[in-house]
Amino acid sequence: MPDTAKIVVQVPRALAEELAAASQEFLADLLWRGLHQERIERAIARYRQGLLSFAAASEEADVSQAELARQAYVRGLDPPDDPTLLAEELQ
Repeated sequence: MPDTAKIVVQVPRALAEELAAASQEFLADLLWRGLHQERIERAIARYRQGLLSFAAASEEADVSQAELARQAYVRGLDPPDDPTLLAEELQ
């Protein structure tokens, strides 16, 4: 079994009732995906504000520049034109 830790989170009752029947694996996956998306959102916001370069934003989000470009585009932000990024996209 992988190294695990127990956490306690207070959520609205309706959400708790919906999650009560879910497996631990499902809940862990749900939390991981939510945290992953939040890192991407934060990195894109910091890039948009000029606080990070695109490369630094992709490192902060822990995704490739190509993936961050896709995520940025979905959010209405055109990523920078970069030959390296284009080559990565074409692979």
